[in-house]
Amino acid sequence: MAGHSNLADDFSLTRVPVSARLPMWEVLLVRVGSLTTLSQFILGAALGYGMTFWQAFWATMLGSVILEVISLLIGIAGAREGLSTSLLARWTGFGRYGSSIIGAVIAIALIGWFGVQNSVFAKGLDASLNGALGFPLAATLTGLFVTAIVIFGFKWLSWTAKIAVPGFLLVIAYGIYDVLSQHSIGELVASPAPGPALSMGMAATMVAGGFMVGAVITPDMSRYCRNNKDVLWMTLISIIIGELGINMIAILMAHATSSSDVVDIMLQTAGLVGAATVIFATVKINDINLYSSSLGITNLIDSVFNVKMNRGLLTLIIGIIGTILSVLGILDKFVNFLVFLGVWIPPIGGIMVVDYFILKRSRKLLDESRAKEELPADCEGLNPVTLVAWIVGFAAGYFVEVGIPSLTSLVVSAVAYYIGMKLFGSAVGRKSSNDARKAG
Repeated sequence: MAGHSNLADDFSLTRVPVSARLPMWEVLLVRVGSLTTLSQFILGAALGYGMTFWQAFWATMLGSVILEVISLLIGIAGAREGLSTSLLARWTGFGRYGSSIIGAVIAIALIGWFGVQNSVFAKGLDASLNGALGFPLAATLTGLFVTAIVIFGFKWLSWTAKIAVPGFLLVIAYGIYDVLSQHSIGELVASPAPGPALSMGMAATMVAGGFMVGAVITPDMSRYCRNNKDVLWMTLISIIIGELGINMIAILMAHATSSSDVVDIMLQTAGLVGAATVIFATVKINDINLYSSSLGITNLIDSVFNVKMNRGLLTLIIGIIGTILSVLGILDKFVNFLVFLGVWIPPIGGIMVVDYFILKRSRKLLDESRAKEELPADCEGLNPVTLVAWIVGFAAGYFVEVGIPSLTSLVVSAVAYYIGMKLFGSAVGRKSSNDARKAG
C-alpha cells in the first residue's frame, strides 16, 4: 500500500513506512521553522510591551507547557501510526466522515493563513526591490514559488528549512544586535512594562492560542519520526527555541524600544536584512500551512467521495487559489474568522488523545494493520458523541471568559467525550460496526 505513494503524494492516504522515516534533526528543522516566525516575534513584543520581563517569561512558560503536552501526546500517536492528523482522526474518535470535517476545518484555516502570509512575503519582496515588481506580480510569484516547494512533499520542506531556518536566525540576530547594542540587558530585564498592563491569563492565552493549531497538526510532521524519543526531542526543542527563545528576545526588544511594533523596528534598523527576515519567515511558515492543508483536503476527498486524489496536484490547485485570493487582497478581511477557528480546532486534539491513549477503541485494529504497514480495513462512519463533545468544547472556549479559551475548549471537549463514550459507547460501537460493514 505504502509503495504506491510517490514523492509528490507523500503518503497522504497511507502510513509512512519505516523505510521513509527521517532523522530527528530533519523533522526538527521543519518544526522549528513553523515556530521561528515574525508572528511569534509580534506575540513576544506584545507580551513585553504590557508586562515586565519576568511576568512575560512565566506567561510564556505556562503557555509553552500546555502546547508541549498536547504536541507530545498527539505527536507520539502520529509517529507510532505513521499517519497525518486528518487520517489518524478516522481511528481516534472521529470516524471516516468526522475526519473529513477535520480536514475541511484545518484546510480552510491554513489556506487562509497561506494567503495572509503570502501577502506579507510579497510586500517584503517588493519592498526589497524598491517596488520594481508591484504587489500583484510579487504576490503571484511568491505564492507559486512556495506552492512549487510543497508539491514535492516533506523532503522539500526539509531542504527549505535547512536554508531558511539558519538564514532567518542570522538576520534576526543582526537585527537584535542592532537594536540591543545600545542597551544593558540587565536594565532591560529589570525595567517596568512600557505599555498598558497585560494580565497573566490573557498573556498565557495569547501564547497557547497562537500555536494551538500547530500543536494539533503535529502528526503531519511527527509521522516521519522514527520513535517516541524523537518526537519528545522534536517537540521540546522546537518549543524551547520557538516559544521561549524567540519570545524572550522580542520581549527585550519591546523594552529597549518602548514599542510593540518589532517588525517595523527591524525593517527600519536592518534595511534589506530586515526585508530578508520577512521573506525567510514567511517561506518557512507558508510551506507548512500549504502542506498540512493539502493533507486535510486529500483525506476529505477520499472520505466523502472515495477518490484517491494525488496530493501534489491538489497542492497546486490549493496554492493557486490561495495565491489568487492574496493578490485580490480578500484574505486580509478573514483574519478574525481565522482566529475564531483557533477555538474550533483545539477540541480535535483533546478528543483524539482521550480516544487513542485512554479509551483505546481502535488500538487493536491499528496495531494489527501497522505490522503490515497498511491502514485498518474497518472504520466507523460518524460518531455522534464526538460531534457533541466538539460542539460543547467549542462553546465553552468561545463563551467562557475565564482562563485560556483554547485550553478550555480542549479540556471540556476531552472530558465531554470521555463521559459521553462511557455512557453511550456500547450503542455507538454497535452502530459503528454496521456503518463499517456498509462502507465496506
